Amino acid sequence: KKISDVLQKSAPKPGVPADLQNLLTQHFGENRSVIEIEELKLSDSCFLPANDLTHSFSSYLKEICPKWAKLRRSHKEKSVVMLVLCSSALRSLELIKSMTAFKGDCRVIKLFAKHIKIKEQMNMLEKGMFHIGVGTPGRVKALVEQDALCLNSTKYIILDWNWRDQKLRRMMDIPEV
Repeated sequence: KKISDVLQKSAPKPGVPADLQNLLTQHFGENRSVIEIEELKLSDSCFLPANDLTHSFSSYLKEICPKWAKLRRSHKEKSVVMLVLCSSALRSLELIKSMTAFKGDCRVIKLFAKHIKIKEQMNMLEKGMFHIGVGTPGRVKALVEQDALCLNSTKYIILDWNWRDQKLRRMMDIPEV
C-alpha cells in the first residue's frame, strides 16, 4: 500500500489544539528539560475554533475575527496583524485570492520564496505597513531570523492545517516544517 492510498481513504478532520501540542512536544522533547517543555504548553484558550470544513476561508476568517475592520484601522506598526502559514507558495496564492471578501482594502504581503527574493520582501516590509502576511513556514522563519518580519502586534496565526497537497500531505506531515 502507498501512503497516498491510505490518506486518500481517510477523510480530512479539523485540527485540534492537542495536534499542535503533540507536534511541539515531539519536536522539542529531546532537547529540553521538563520545565522547558512545560513552558511550551499552550492552554486551550490560546486557540480559536478550527474550521469545521463547512466554511470558505473568508467566512472562517469573519467568524474568528469579527472585529477585523476595527483592528485593521487601528494598526499602524510595521508588523502583520494576521499571519497565515501554508505548506506551499501555490496554496498561499490560492488563499490570498479566496480571502477577498474578508480583507477589504487591507494590505496583504506574500511571504514565500517562489519568484520573490528575500531581499525584496525585506525591503517591502521595511517600507510599508501590511495587515495580513500569507506564506510558507520556511520563508517566514528566515524573515523573522533576519529581523525583517516583526511579530509584536500579530494577533492571529492561522495554520492551513487541513489542506492536503498533491501527495495528500498536510502541512504538519512535511518533516521540514
